[in-house]
Amino acid sequence: MIDLKACPLWLYRLLPFLRWWPNVTQQTFKSDALAALTGAMIVLPQAVAFATIAGLPPEYGLYAAMVPAIVGAMWGSSWHLVSGPTTAISIVVFASISPLAEPGSAQFIGMVLTLTLLAGLIQLAMGLARLGALVNFISHTVIIGFTAGAAILIATSQIKNFFGLDISRGAHFHEVLIQFGTHIVDTQPWVLTVGLVTLVSGILAKRYLSKLPYMIVAMVAGSLVATLLNYELGAEQTGIHTVGALIASFPPISLPDFSLTAIKQTLFPATIIAILALTEAVAIARSVASKSDQRIDSNQEFVGQGLSNIAGSFFSGYASSGSFNRSGVNYASGAKTPLAAAMSAVFLLLIVLLVAPLAAYLPVASMAAILFI
Repeated sequence: MIDLKACPLWLYRLLPFLRWWPNVTQQTFKSDALAALTGAMIVLPQAVAFATIAGLPPEYGLYAAMVPAIVGAMWGSSWHLVSGPTTAISIVVFASISPLAEPGSAQFIGMVLTLTLLAGLIQLAMGLARLGALVNFISHTVIIGFTAGAAILIATSQIKNFFGLDISRGAHFHEVLIQFGTHIVDTQPWVLTVGLVTLVSGILAKRYLSKLPYMIVAMVAGSLVATLLNYELGAEQTGIHTVGALIASFPPISLPDFSLTAIKQTLFPATIIAILALTEAVAIARSVASKSDQRIDSNQEFVGQGLSNIAGSFFSGYASSGSFNRSGVNYASGAKTPLAAAMSAVFLLLIVLLVAPLAAYLPVASMAAILFI
């Protein structure tokens, strides 16, 4: 039997999970499995919402939370960081590619995959070049400002879905506000009702039912109200639209757009996303590590994030990074090793295979409300 604790240094660098794998025991496995199940339940609604932000079909958010999460956990340095789709990265993906292709189209998806692949290659190159210290030069204030700005853009992008208004897709921030003011009298009351029920349910669940995933509580409440209204009044009368059934399948193998034009158009935004995602991931990893007394290797984290995006681009996942709330929940739920983050992707796949048809009852207004919480 191979003694993993006596492996040569070069093998540890090639397969960093060999460092912690000997620490996996029956007890840690149970703890990791429980944390993984909790994380999978949380990421399900988030991933669907983030894909909507990125201008992609809902299932692409789920794909981005599967293979990238496994690769990021196995090749990163953090014991608790969970990789996958995030708010900031999703908004940058949409802002970068929407001027080049129609959101949701095959061309859009292909360019997003190219963007993801390039971002991963840049991250991997930075990690191999041992440039991990660069994140120390990016002020935390800059990250806060960027995240706040992204949150505002996300909120404005969902106004039309929350109120049931006809606002041009892809309109700039000021254009959305102008159109909102002009068309507010056309608000669809039943759509707004569903949005408000979802919003209030989510806020109350987050405040008073902290042990339950508040997003799922909110989405169930909104879906029940929408189903009841559509049953009593009819969908044409209420104006309530649903997401539609998700595709229940393993992440399909995909090919990025390797055309020279696509590479030229996505190289610059890929660089921005690579740096932003690395800064986000390392900052989150360090934050959680301060609680678990773990030391983070920024260079290895760069490599892990790079490989996760490279792999994700070939399994229908779009650009991912470390998730603040999912990583925090992973630690708080008792995760002992990175195996928890990897297992959460497996649990997510199993859950998706079971509940994907239920997405046909999920109102678009509820998805918008979730992003306001």
